[in-house]
Amino acid sequence: MRLSRLVPVAAVLGASGLVAVALPAAAAPERPHVTVKDGRTQPTFSFQDAIRQQVYVETDVDSDHDGKKDRVAVFVTRPKETDAGLKVASIMEASPYYAGLQDPPYHPADVTDYPRLSPWTPPTEPPAPTSYTRMYYDNYFVSRGYAVLAADTLGTGNSDGCPTAIGPNEVNGMKKAVQWLTGDAKAYDANGDEVKASWSTGDVAMAGKSYDGTLPLAAASTGVKGLKTVVSVSGVANWYDYYRANGGVVAPDGYEGEDLDLHAKAVLSRKNPQVCAPEIHELEKKMDRVTGDYNATWDVRNFAKKIGNFRASVFMTGGLNDWNVKPSEMALLWNSLKKTNLNRKLWLHQGQHDDPLDVRQGAWLDSLNLWFAHELYGVKNDVMRQPKVDIERSPGTWETYREWPAPSARPVSLGFTQGADGASGVLGARGKGGAGFVDDPARTAEQLVTDESKADPNRLLYVTPALKQAVKFSGTANVKVRASVDGRSPYLSAVLVDYGTDTRPKALVSTQDRWCYGDSTPTDQGCRAVRKYTMATEPFKIVTRGWTDIRNRESLWHQSPVKAGKSHTYSWNLVPEDYVFKAGHRIGVMLVATDHAYTLRYPAGTQVRVDLGHSGITLPLTSDITG
Repeated sequence: MRLSRLVPVAAVLGASGLVAVALPAAAAPERPHVTVKDGRTQPTFSFQDAIRQQVYVETDVDSDHDGKKDRVAVFVTRPKETDAGLKVASIMEASPYYAGLQDPPYHPADVTDYPRLSPWTPPTEPPAPTSYTRMYYDNYFVSRGYAVLAADTLGTGNSDGCPTAIGPNEVNGMKKAVQWLTGDAKAYDANGDEVKASWSTGDVAMAGKSYDGTLPLAAASTGVKGLKTVVSVSGVANWYDYYRANGGVVAPDGYEGEDLDLHAKAVLSRKNPQVCAPEIHELEKKMDRVTGDYNATWDVRNFAKKIGNFRASVFMTGGLNDWNVKPSEMALLWNSLKKTNLNRKLWLHQGQHDDPLDVRQGAWLDSLNLWFAHELYGVKNDVMRQPKVDIERSPGTWETYREWPAPSARPVSLGFTQGADGASGVLGARGKGGAGFVDDPARTAEQLVTDESKADPNRLLYVTPALKQAVKFSGTANVKVRASVDGRSPYLSAVLVDYGTDTRPKALVSTQDRWCYGDSTPTDQGCRAVRKYTMATEPFKIVTRGWTDIRNRESLWHQSPVKAGKSHTYSWNLVPEDYVFKAGHRIGVMLVATDHAYTLRYPAGTQVRVDLGHSGITLPLTSDITG
């Protein structure tokens, strides 16, 4: 077994723990080893007395063009026993955030002629001090027999190079950091002396949230040897789907005007940041905010596309109400993983862009303990016999599934029938004739979906009768619209709505209560505020939405002109979701052009005319609601 390298005495390792074979009376004292009980590594090492060291791993790239290979700064925390012969596996949390964030100007979301960029110059203020106390893995896992590493991505903190929103140079930096732990890359201390990871077993995990949860996927996409597993919390599987949708420029909720370049600008915290200006200005051009087309810059950041290179297993989580890193990222990666034989596990919670540690507290760390023990130390526990998928159905109430989307979900096709004068339409049978609306980009989707019983000149809305029984939506909806578009806006947007007054979770907020998750004498970062859901009673909820640029109806890579008044068929997916419509509620579908909080906002007045006989939506439902 792999753990035999760590335990100098003969041992048998199983789900029940570690049993050492009796030694002869004259045997030498037992050397330090990792202890396992109930399938989990146990806290037998001192976090307070751990060895802490800074190293600089040499990469293969020179992204700041100074004639020297960029180096990634890595801060290591490992049990002191690793200096006495103990070899341990490693958990690395790479991040661009250890030295804080800059505040670059957002691009205009309102378009007068064509999408423009805001002028930008590199920061001139000294960077904030780099602090590696932002992690939480160290305080829990070092005592349980792991080295925990914090790595500054290129162009941030104590690293060289330039940030590129996880472009090839940043990916190489992550790969080399892993390879240092396997003995296949070099690292140096501040004095320039080589430092070897002689304490490393060569088995590595990468873990983190958001950008930090995307870096593990990027590293895994290289197929680097030694990376055994990744834990991706709200990670981005494909950057194009984060900032674009079917050819359209789309922002994360609350960040209108953000784009790929702003991710690089915001994390530029290295010394002498001005050296990265050429690299970042080049990124501004290549991301193509004008057309929104897919291109090589986006393709190289499509990590799900490289799933065939993955050697690492994947434990991923996502928020079903996260409109920053939308559930589409989770779904893309999860569906790609189904094509492999890799171990995989998925948690979906009711939060937004939240950490599962705040959603399920100790259960998350316990699950990670089982996962890392199995994947990094070969412990024969039951983690892979558990259901693959955990879903929080309501705050604090979890269900398990063997797969996602729900295997019982089937495509249900619904049509649009225009309502009588002064009324909204009906979602169900496919209607005849046509219906139209005029785009008003100043109105939000939340404003437009109200008064569902009445017609509105700025949208089309179709609603089912009250549901006779609860219906589960699990997966991805698709809208197909035959329409003519006349005006400046190139967008068509669809919004799926649950009409029915209910008390629903809104956000996780901190309370005055605190809980600690690390050693028996934890440091400050080992304690955090307990977070609980706030609830709100609402007459409706926007369940999901989706967007398309009508000029990209034939290809993501190239636009095709749209002639005013000429009808075309447009088809696009909504963001995947898992949601239960309760009995007595009604399902609504709204069609608009501009989605104020997400799309660019062109001048008002675009006219859209929909052919109802050739338009509709397909929903993944666990029961047919058409009968």
